[in-house]
Amino acid sequence: MVQIGYTLMSEQSGPRELVGYAQQAEAAAFDFAVMSDHYFPWLTEQGHSGYAWSMLGAVSQVTERLELMTYVTCPTMRYHPAVVAQKAATLGVLSQGRFVLGLGAGENLNEHVVGAGWPPVNVRHEMLVEAITVIRRLLDGEDVSFAGDHFRVDSARLWDLPAQPVQIAAAVSGDQGIGLLAPLADHLVAVAPEANLIASWDEVNQRPGSRKIGQLPICWDTDKDRAVERAHQQFRWFGGGWKVNAELPGPSGFAAASAYVTPEDVAGSIPCGPDLDPILDAVQEWVDAGFTDVALVQVGDEGQDAFLEMANKELVPELQARFS
Repeated sequence: MVQIGYTLMSEQSGPRELVGYAQQAEAAAFDFAVMSDHYFPWLTEQGHSGYAWSMLGAVSQVTERLELMTYVTCPTMRYHPAVVAQKAATLGVLSQGRFVLGLGAGENLNEHVVGAGWPPVNVRHEMLVEAITVIRRLLDGEDVSFAGDHFRVDSARLWDLPAQPVQIAAAVSGDQGIGLLAPLADHLVAVAPEANLIASWDEVNQRPGSRKIGQLPICWDTDKDRAVERAHQQFRWFGGGWKVNAELPGPSGFAAASAYVTPEDVAGSIPCGPDLDPILDAVQEWVDAGFTDVALVQVGDEGQDAFLEMANKELVPELQARFS
């Protein structure tokens, strides 16, 4: 059975709105909700970037069943890994075990704000390995002192832990990331439905029940032209790919990089409009690649209420019927 999630996208909606959308997503029978953890939006037109951990804390108190997850947090620059572990454990307690900690190597867009520069990708991976090592030990209830190449921890311990340790999902995009992170993490996060990625992960990870969690942008609207226009305005950055997206330092960079992306380009990669079949077919592609969980991103704040109402009545039942 495939689990279907909803994305609480902090770059396109305000904090109070996102908390409300989480309540609606639970009522619509989505299985889980993921939240981006950004300091900047990708594009100025998106216009938001609230603090994910405060919002997730609020969401944990207005939902009862919905699993929650960061998608994803970078635990190496804006945040020290010992602090990420404390935040994750606290959210695990508040949610009564409904939280999964999604971690990744980050983007220059968000991490540059602390003024420490932006390391090359191999260094970012080294930092992430050290960070996950520290976080895992703290979440397991250990007293931790650690001296690595990138991080030091002095006599740290978490005093509030959930009944079961918070599980960790790691974002990977290729063999290098899998080789480093699959031995450390419980679950995989990826942004493309690549079957070879799943096969490589399973060869290294070998944990029973390891989940493969993907994310699919869509732009549902009763008017297809309006959906295409909104998808282009809000999500034209998406086609750059993560090797580009990880490096650009701000929204102006993404605006320049996507200046020649047309609405037709965006509509060719993101299901747009009222027809549910393209959404179902796109989810099928992830399922065929071996993913166990797919989180939908409804593009734009405009129309989220209408989307969630439709999802409750039509989309989620259709997805459950096909993939349960």
